[in-house]
Amino acid sequence: MRPATAGAIQSMKADETVSDRELMVEVREGDVARLGELFERHERRLYNFCLRLTRDRAVAEDLVQEVFVRMLKYRHTFRSEAEFTPWMFAMARNAAVDQFRARPRLEVQEDPEAPEPAAPLEHPIEEMEKKERSELLQAALQRLPREKRELLLLARFGEMKYEAIGELLGVSVGAIKVRVHRALKELRVEYRALAGDRFGLVAEEGLP
Repeated sequence: MRPATAGAIQSMKADETVSDRELMVEVREGDVARLGELFERHERRLYNFCLRLTRDRAVAEDLVQEVFVRMLKYRHTFRSEAEFTPWMFAMARNAAVDQFRARPRLEVQEDPEAPEPAAPLEHPIEEMEKKERSELLQAALQRLPREKRELLLLARFGEMKYEAIGELLGVSVGAIKVRVHRALKELRVEYRALAGDRFGLVAEEGLP
């Protein structure tokens, strides 16, 4: 069965009465056209995740297409009781890892106009986003090493609980909590440095 093209995917109209899980089950069972509805729902959000992970617009666009191709190819692995979004972002993370292996020196090409998806999540970075200026926070995020940035992005954009992230990365929940704590600590340090450079703020001003 031939994969749906990007044009065909984008032309589909999403039925909001059907859940992501139900759509993916239909795709798994052979109704591959339903993948177009999932593309409409998640393409922009997935692009933002890939962009902030790779910092390259062209690579991010390629990764989005690759993720949906992999969804089609590996649709049989989706479990009926599973949540769709973490499964999708796990695919994205794996595709990005493959991309970094193939191109270890990706050019930095940030997209400052990429919108933030409206997805309220109960995660420490969400609390920071409410308190900090979004522009500085995103700039600080880009300063983190890829592994730490990926970890925060999986939780922020992928809506993945620590247990799911631990399973994806092959480490314990405790280890994930420690890594998140360290990544957030480093993020705060980078934010303070940027805030000081831009506004001449003292290190502790306006920070959580």
